[in-house]
Amino acid sequence: MAGQHSHASHPHNHTVRFDSLNKAFIVGIVLNIAFVVAEVGAGWWYDSLALLSDAGHNLTDVISLVLALMAFRLTRVRSSAKYTYGYKKSTVLVSFVNAMILLIAIGGIVYESIHKLRNPSPVPGMAIAIVAGIGVLINGFTAFLFLKEKEKDLNVKGAYLHMAADALVSVGVLVSGLIISRTGWYIIDPIIGLVIAAVIFISTWGLLRDSIRLSLDGVPGDICIEDVKSAIAAVSGVTCVYHVHIWAISTTENALTAHIVAESPEHTEQIKSQIRESLKKYHIGHVTLEFDDCREGHEARCC
Repeated sequence: MAGQHSHASHPHNHTVRFDSLNKAFIVGIVLNIAFVVAEVGAGWWYDSLALLSDAGHNLTDVISLVLALMAFRLTRVRSSAKYTYGYKKSTVLVSFVNAMILLIAIGGIVYESIHKLRNPSPVPGMAIAIVAGIGVLINGFTAFLFLKEKEKDLNVKGAYLHMAADALVSVGVLVSGLIISRTGWYIIDPIIGLVIAAVIFISTWGLLRDSIRLSLDGVPGDICIEDVKSAIAAVSGVTCVYHVHIWAISTTENALTAHIVAESPEHTEQIKSQIRESLKKYHIGHVTLEFDDCREGHEARCC
């Protein structure tokens, strides 16, 4: 077997990206812990169950950010005899956990909203609006820290969705607080809560679907295996390609194994180099190729 590993980007870029995202996670965690403490204090001061409940929800986001940071740092841990790819797959696991936490949070919002629809009760509208306004700024800023990288890393996307969902919840609470303070329509609060839960669910479903696919070593969602086969087959000297397998090593790194039948065995090194180059656009950096003798009947197998 002829195996080869390649990386599509410069190591310096990986270091800069790691440092940038590491700071983003730390800033997000510190800001959200401070907000949770402030929200708990405001909830006790105004005797507001709504604020205390939202503080508990924000606490789950802090936990999610901590998990995402841990998984992100584990990608830097060297491989070992037992974990030959290191702990890079932990980013996929945390993405799944974050999706489940979001679904639980959605269930909590729906439950609380239905309860309030059945039993509307007075709430301090202006106080809630002020605290929610602070939440919009903090959660919105934290989400912004992950905006650039969210489509490149499923783990980062999970953190982004948590913060964006919280910012959205805070916007809803802010709007309902202002309306309640001016009109006394307490039923607005649970109605907006149900709308927000629906919006968060739509975003979370994609995260859950992708994380399950990657955890089962499915082909990453942004890669079409037929396009990859065509790209390999288009390389000069390749007679056919078969037994192609593509999976995610982490939320940012993909791997491929394939069997190749070449026209001339003496040109395999050149063919390997061209194949690796053609796969860079698919973000496939770990490539293992096995070249088979066309006289052994492999062409019939791939055709």
